[in-house]
Amino acid sequence: MVTETSGGVAGFVPFAPPTTWQGWDRFVHTPPAEARDAADAGWTQSEREDYHSELSVLRTPAMTHAFTAVRRLLLVNRRQQTGARRGLIISGPATTGKTTTMMAMGRSFHLADQLKHPGAVDRRPVLFISVPPAATPKMLVSEFARFLGMPVAERLNQTQITNAVCDMLCELGTQLILIDDVHLLDTRRRSGAETSDQLKYLGERIPATFVYSAIDIDTSPLLSGVRGAQIAGRFKIFRNRPLAYGTAVEKETWHELLRHMEDLLRLRAHRCGSLAGHSAYLHARTGGCIGSLSQLVREAALIAITEGTERITKKLLAEVELDAAAEAQARPRRQRSQGRPRNPARAIGPLAVNE
Repeated sequence: MVTETSGGVAGFVPFAPPTTWQGWDRFVHTPPAEARDAADAGWTQSEREDYHSELSVLRTPAMTHAFTAVRRLLLVNRRQQTGARRGLIISGPATTGKTTTMMAMGRSFHLADQLKHPGAVDRRPVLFISVPPAATPKMLVSEFARFLGMPVAERLNQTQITNAVCDMLCELGTQLILIDDVHLLDTRRRSGAETSDQLKYLGERIPATFVYSAIDIDTSPLLSGVRGAQIAGRFKIFRNRPLAYGTAVEKETWHELLRHMEDLLRLRAHRCGSLAGHSAYLHARTGGCIGSLSQLVREAALIAITEGTERITKKLLAEVELDAAAEAQARPRRQRSQGRPRNPARAIGPLAVNE
């Protein structure tokens, strides 16, 4: 959906990542595309494609548990002026929704803070950054400064930037700090160990609750050695695993997720209930990973629109290529059950799809 223009070019929205204040503010306050009636003649194909490209994030049981854990930590930390504040690490395999969960909780807290402080435009209740590759302490704190829009001159050293960032965050009332990809910190290397120390120092200087996300933190060097013991002593670990499909309760949770996802679809010939009818197949294809499921359904919906079939079938789902990890885990079952090879060349229409 077009919300602004730049340079007089209609439809152009300048990219601002959520790791900057402008991008985060846009993420928090931009509503999802309107879900109109699929038969609405005024809803153009391009608009329907945009809608299915960004299907709303669904609240999973794991997200609910993570939200509860952070709310409790915010209460525990609220009046703590000295010592180590408690934090949370969201850990799990890739494509299980760790970053999505963290950003969703950040949005929820940000909007709640706005209701408590109406008209306070100078507040920054949430900060969201991602650990840069091969990060040094100065690189890390510079990411904090970049989010805040603070100019960082080359002549400034690490201590000067750190002091400026900590002072600014205290003034802005920041209470929740979200840091993505902390598994990139290798504490066995000098730069990683020093950057880990920098995170600990920031946690003591800034009166906020820190939430990290990481791929498989239990096997990460971040929790090894003396530094790892300090982190483990301050942080709870929330393990964001793929959704299972063994017990009746687990199957019902997966079915419910598919039903909610299907309710969001706006395809003109789609048969209601068909996604839930392929529940076991969809779990086998995605391994219960929310990211892989989202890609599969969104891409299938876009193919259905651009090719004019307007419905998602098992045949269409089978022809959508997923991420390499999902394809690898699903390959043995697919080879046993498929009588013919899939067509990996199927794509979403021509390249100039929005023309």
